[in-house]
Amino acid sequence: MQQSGNLKFTHNGDDNVMNNKKLKSNNEISELCTFYLGGYQQKVLIEGKSKDNPIVITLHGGPGTPIPFSVGCRGLFPVFTDEFIMVYWDQLGCGINNHVIDDSFSIDTFVQMTEELIEKIKVKFPNNKIMIFSTSWGSILSAKLLEKNPYAVGSVIACGQIIKNVFICDEVRNTLAQTSIPVKKLERIKNVTVDNFKGKDLQLISSALRKYTNAYQNRNGKKAPMGTIIKELLTSPDYKMKDFKAIMVNGYMKNTSLWKEIVQLDLTEQLRNVKVPYMILQGDTDIVASTKIVKELVAGSNNANLDCKVVDDTGHMPGVEMMDTLLAVLKKCRQQ
Repeated sequence: MQQSGNLKFTHNGDDNVMNNKKLKSNNEISELCTFYLGGYQQKVLIEGKSKDNPIVITLHGGPGTPIPFSVGCRGLFPVFTDEFIMVYWDQLGCGINNHVIDDSFSIDTFVQMTEELIEKIKVKFPNNKIMIFSTSWGSILSAKLLEKNPYAVGSVIACGQIIKNVFICDEVRNTLAQTSIPVKKLERIKNVTVDNFKGKDLQLISSALRKYTNAYQNRNGKKAPMGTIIKELLTSPDYKMKDFKAIMVNGYMKNTSLWKEIVQLDLTEQLRNVKVPYMILQGDTDIVASTKIVKELVAGSNNANLDCKVVDDTGHMPGVEMMDTLLAVLKKCRQQ
């Protein structure tokens, strides 16, 4: 369902590229760890300027798309690592932890791995505040984690929160109907249901949303300098070429079990009852993870822990505006 580089997410990102070796020497922590999560050996990058800073564990989107934060990002985000200890985990099946994800895997499999990762981090940093930053698919994991263990972390910031009605819903159909999409494609999409969908149907809907709407990337928003980002990932001290390729082409390619769960998911009650601060950051034109649904849920929840902030000129994929907002929210959370 998803970007970023050796740069600040300000409007002149290319001017902020810094040297990996210099950054590593300036950080008290810059460590590639190996943990057993869910019974699988997995690599996790931990990086931060000070060992006393709060910790941010990142849960990326996809499933299987380790961006914007991945294990290949050593030294790439000084604006974050100067303020926080960042924990970058390529979830099993992608990036440096590529592995075939067959249909025996479920959402709960990854929730369990997430919980185990948090416990490993708590052992290494017993006195640090721990937060989660989750994106899209990762936001499913953060919500389900708190359902299972309400106080697993101190707070969550979720970008593009998945709640329900992903892809197959009236909001998507009605939005596409107002575009120049060919009639035959629209009719195919209208006939897709949560009971009869196939992988190619979700690909069709996703492709249509990218081409004809601002659902994924708002055309008015400022884009991250992808050329710089790709260059930095290709020269990462932790990634091999196979790991870079596995950002997109990886062990999730033939999986169907996760999407069967995702399209029927409804996290309304889990989010309505969160016990720790849970801030949702939503793009104003995001209908993949519906901003309308998020706003309605937050407004009707009567839960002071649940809040949302809508970011202008932003779709489902975080651009410069979203990442700048994230940094500001994280800085505010560390003081609470």
